[in-house]
Amino acid sequence: MRLLLIEDDRKAAKLLAKGFQEEGFVVDVAQTGEAGEEQAAVNEYDVIVLDWLLPGKDGIAVCQALRARDLSTPILMLTARDSLADRVSGLSTGADDYLTKPFAFAELLARIRALLRRSRLARPAVIRVTDLALDPASRRVTRGGVRIGLTSKEYTILEVLMQNAGETVSRTRLVERVWDEASEVLDNLVDVHVSHLRKKIDHGPGPPLIHTVRGFGYRLGLADPMDS
Repeated sequence: MRLLLIEDDRKAAKLLAKGFQEEGFVVDVAQTGEAGEEQAAVNEYDVIVLDWLLPGKDGIAVCQALRARDLSTPILMLTARDSLADRVSGLSTGADDYLTKPFAFAELLARIRALLRRSRLARPAVIRVTDLALDPASRRVTRGGVRIGLTSKEYTILEVLMQNAGETVSRTRLVERVWDEASEVLDNLVDVHVSHLRKKIDHGPGPPLIHTVRGFGYRLGLADPMDS
């Protein structure tokens, strides 16, 4: 399990990181809100432990920014603020749990494990086709472990194709899922978006995965003699 700890108190961060590591977590530490937000953007974490009182961008602002990017990773907020209004404020910004200082490490650990259990139950399964992976919860796409940046429409097209891997998906079906305006979208527009998507997915050393089925649509998977 990989954990991101965002805590500006170096002594506290060191002690917490050591405790988490002894419990089997791989821990990354950020000592400012900006650094934590950047690490959460480029790495995948199973849980984030976030201190409210940080220099510069505080925990509330960081939490709001992460949720605004549709990051679904569980967030546990730590703070010395213990009023009901503060707890409501922390949870309302997107934190999944809230623990006031001082606290026992055993309680923090128990709360993190509870968040992980709930996250595993709620999280949709990652879709994989060979070395291509799509995570519906975080909307992250990787191939060979390398993250691929997609537009919203490209992501939805890929999601439909991966959900139907090995089957031919018609252009009409893609239009209905991506644009919801079948009568207003030309086939050529679908082809343009798929072409852009293919350049991102199939540009590496691996075998091409997106194939055109002439006169009908597209299929995702390893090459088939019927594909062109």
